[in-house]
Amino acid sequence: QMRLVESGGGLVQAGGSLLLSCVASGRTFSIHDMAWYRQFPGKEREFVATIRRTGDSTSYADSVKGRFTISRDNAKSMVYLQMNNLKPEDTATYSCKAHDPVNDLNSWGQGTQVIVSS
Repeated sequence: QMRLVESGGGLVQAGGSLLLSCVASGRTFSIHDMAWYRQFPGKEREFVATIRRTGDSTSYADSVKGRFTISRDNAKSMVYLQMNNLKPEDTATYSCKAHDPVNDLNSWGQGTQVIVSS
């Protein structure tokens, strides 16, 4: 499995921005589709955004569309989530996921916490 480490979380005021990063190691990054998920306290993890291994296709949850942007740098084995116009309801732990489509395997990071104050 791939090792994933997220960073960039923190406390921000409503309307502010954060850039989350996720660095991958241990497997060939460029063959993996990447995604961001978030988990609210006491709730199931929910999908936020995904990007194909080639970077040419992305999709977003309706709740973040137009505010969040996912991107990747295959040369650096990194995936990013630019979050703008943050709202208190975006407060959650954000995790990145790597999906190996060849072997149908998923790897997860430990997550980074985002707190948006009103």
